[in-house]
Amino acid sequence: MTVMGEFRLRPVEEGDLPLITSWMNDPAVAAFWELAGPPEVTERHLRPQLAPGGPSRPYLGLLGGEPISYWEVYQAARDRLADHYPAGPDDLGVHLLIGPPSARGRGLGAVLIDAVAGELLRDCARVVAEPDVRNTASVRSFERAGFRRAGELQLPEKRAVLMIRERTRTESGR
Repeated sequence: MTVMGEFRLRPVEEGDLPLITSWMNDPAVAAFWELAGPPEVTERHLRPQLAPGGPSRPYLGLLGGEPISYWEVYQAARDRLADHYPAGPDDLGVHLLIGPPSARGRGLGAVLIDAVAGELLRDCARVVAEPDVRNTASVRSFERAGFRRAGELQLPEKRAVLMIRERTRTESGR
């Protein structure tokens, strides 16, 4: 439960492709995700994540039962990000987009990031993210959700801010 209502993640299913494609084609999303185009573009991005055993898993975020966000939760040590910081073996990374334009700019990102990070930190020591430095709204949302800036990284497709949130005693599920 969040201050905005009941929120949960559910694994992406084949039938979610049209919705996710529509979000990827929103200019505000496309500027950072670079996955605008026909459904095949989004499908090529999702397909490897849906395969068993991969380092990344896609999820839809449901607020009050309605799709509101798209998430990718990945094993940071098995991601290219591990080349840029000392990734722990159980560090988890997140990518996030808020889908409907009407849901943006209301502080929802920070609330959802906090909820997801809190859950992930029950099973890992750190959650990391690497939003584009130009995406100031995303960076602010991660900061409001308890992440700290750990530096900037030059990745092949963007200049990113490395954001890290470490588990606190109250988040420990072990």
